[in-house]
Amino acid sequence: MQRAILHMDLDSFFVAVECLRDQRLRGRPVVVGGSGDRGVVAACSYEARRFGVHSAMPGRMARQLCPDAIFIRGDFDSYSRYSDMVTELVQEKSPLLEKASVDEFYIDFTGMDRFMGCYQWAIEMRKNVFREFGLPISIALSGSKTLSKVAVAEAKPNGHIYVPHGLEKSFLKPLRVEKIPMIGEKTGLLLRRMGVDTVGTLAQVPRKVLERVFGKNGTWMWEKANGIDSSDIVPYSAQKSISKESTYSRDSADMVFLRHEIIRMVDELGFELRNMGQTCGCITVKIRYADFDTQTKQASLPYTASDRVLRKMAIDLFTRLYSRRLMIRLIGIKLSKLANGGTQLMLFDESSSMAPLYAAMDKIRKRHGIQSVSSAALVQ
Repeated sequence: MQRAILHMDLDSFFVAVECLRDQRLRGRPVVVGGSGDRGVVAACSYEARRFGVHSAMPGRMARQLCPDAIFIRGDFDSYSRYSDMVTELVQEKSPLLEKASVDEFYIDFTGMDRFMGCYQWAIEMRKNVFREFGLPISIALSGSKTLSKVAVAEAKPNGHIYVPHGLEKSFLKPLRVEKIPMIGEKTGLLLRRMGVDTVGTLAQVPRKVLERVFGKNGTWMWEKANGIDSSDIVPYSAQKSISKESTYSRDSADMVFLRHEIIRMVDELGFELRNMGQTCGCITVKIRYADFDTQTKQASLPYTASDRVLRKMAIDLFTRLYSRRLMIRLIGIKLSKLANGGTQLMLFDESSSMAPLYAAMDKIRKRHGIQSVSSAALVQ
């Protein structure tokens, strides 16, 4: 049976939500994030993109490129709320849904042609989203996840496209190699040095040559360039929280030790959160005294996966929670209100300039274990 995979992408999602909140922003160059000296652009309108502004760009550079742009700090709760509403609507009408990020969805329509045309069904779903929420959304239907994701970028803004079976390679042929997901700037530069500028040229390079240059990624690139992708839809199921707790063999009231434990658990949860590609909007601290009395305190926070932000909030909650001055038997930390699209949402954080450091630390941890790298706070 031929597969039918739909990709739905909410166009300039954060900006679109802001335009719903303030109609005066429509048609204007709008930048979400990047307001502080060290801020980073999280999203921008198409009017701002014409000046060269793009996401992940330093806010200072964005202001130089587009001095007349309207900068908005961003409202994480609103974006998450609209994302949840769209998810609920789409899930009701989808045979099998995967929520790839806060503003992206995959739907498997395979086998639904017997009821009605998959493409027509997809177009109706797109209309429903716009009619219900006023959010522009682009869609692409093809036989694989990768091809649909590539195609939806060609359908933007607020458009739709269908790549029939048998036409995959001809559709991909003229596109730049960077259009393939996961081929970044460095890999694209290396490919261009090899004389490979387009996906069509990449598809003609012998697989063994790509394997010799790029290792296992060479095989992956060759398959994607030739329209080969059998990856399955991962059914949507929102994980509600992640947590860690430690019960001590000896009760303690040593504040240095207890704060050290809180920082350790927060750092481990932050690593897990980033590894999942998610952020959290709520943190809870739990303590159990020596007499087994258990107390908890929680606080909402702008969606983040920043160790620095989470540490500060956890220590503050613990300080406010620890009131009885008894020995402590257990400490626990829970992160909840999880949201996908971690990298994008982290761009709002004032600590977004720390993202390269977190990426480097996480890379070492993945290779050598979670304890291989520690924060200065733990060392102190």
